[in-house]
Amino acid sequence: MGEMHFLRDLATASGAMAHGVRSLFPVLEQHIHGTALAYLDNAATTQVPLPVLAAMRCFEEEDRANIHRGVHTLSQRATDAFERARTDLKRFVGAGPGHELVFTSGTTEALNLVANGLSAVQAGGAFLQPGDQIIVSGLEHHANLVPWQQAARRSGATLTVLLPDAQGHLHTKDLARLLTPRTRVFAVTACANATGETPPYEDLLALAAQAGALTVLDAAQAVGHAVPNLSALSCDYMAFSGHKMYGPMGTGALVGRAAALERLAPLRYGGDMVEWVSYSDAGFAALPSRLEGGTPNVAGAVAMAAAAAFIDQLGRNTIDAHVQALRAHAVAGLTAIDGVTVLAPEASASAIVSFVARDVHPHDIGTLLDEQGVAVRTGHHCAQPLLDHLKLGPTTRASFALYNTHHEVERLIAAVARALEVLR
Repeated sequence: MGEMHFLRDLATASGAMAHGVRSLFPVLEQHIHGTALAYLDNAATTQVPLPVLAAMRCFEEEDRANIHRGVHTLSQRATDAFERARTDLKRFVGAGPGHELVFTSGTTEALNLVANGLSAVQAGGAFLQPGDQIIVSGLEHHANLVPWQQAARRSGATLTVLLPDAQGHLHTKDLARLLTPRTRVFAVTACANATGETPPYEDLLALAAQAGALTVLDAAQAVGHAVPNLSALSCDYMAFSGHKMYGPMGTGALVGRAAALERLAPLRYGGDMVEWVSYSDAGFAALPSRLEGGTPNVAGAVAMAAAAAFIDQLGRNTIDAHVQALRAHAVAGLTAIDGVTVLAPEASASAIVSFVARDVHPHDIGTLLDEQGVAVRTGHHCAQPLLDHLKLGPTTRASFALYNTHHEVERLIAAVARALEVLR
């Protein structure tokens, strides 16, 4: 509890926030190659603070038991903790009475659950049929593209890509031209993980919903800051991951309209997702259990809810302003370096800055940055079609979180300049 009181005091001063909270992230105290770690790979995975680690440890030490299946005290306490985490996370993303949340291992499983669930043959037939259309945006992570490729092949539907313009922007007028009476699904990201572009997803979802399509939002890069408000969106399914919001790896959720979730065939069959079983047939449980077959990561769910509380304790607006200021600082500094091109430089709501350097490979940049204690990510960032479309190839990507500082941004800029001097 003392740590949470500490956070409440920190939330009053945005400028001091990062320095104050860093003590809650022990991993940041280490040195890499003799230099203090500047961890700028948060779009891949954020670090976990002490209050979240404490929540996970408390469950494992005091309440660990399998849920929903036992009458003993530990099982009942574990079940209560799991369902309380579900309620807390629904509130965190603005889910209303008509929404439900299904725990998954992350955004990838959640999106696969939707794509597979809409294309799988069920008693009444598959939702997706030959001649139907699936539209995905051209900004997507592979996890919101490859499952739809497979769903189209399975069902005979047509997969159409809403391509961005030369600057990597999506436009509602382009989507309007693609929509047809046979459009069944539209999938889009809240923030492109490869470029930092933040598309007008609210308007895009609304347009697709008006055309009668089911709508899917990949919120993985938005859940740690700029958290979408599900009740204000024309969104049937929203996916996110715990490890992008200061929670544990291997955790996530699919949250959306209960009526839309009811359309999905289960991805996993077995324990706890059935009402009854005979040797020849089975009856499935109601939501959300029907889509949560097997023993879930209960401690992970508890920790995800603790991470959501951690974010709200500091203040969403405070976090948003902080990471956006870091991003603006990085864009200005990197753009000033000769030969460096920053992607989506005007994406002010993003926490991601991705760039290419003339005649230098990103892996070489990343290696030299690591030698200076600066951790970034290099490559295609699981979005190869987008970077091929923009004719950019692999990039170097820095991404920011609430514990990063402007001093670390200066270290990034200086390290990139030094690396380019060496490599050229």
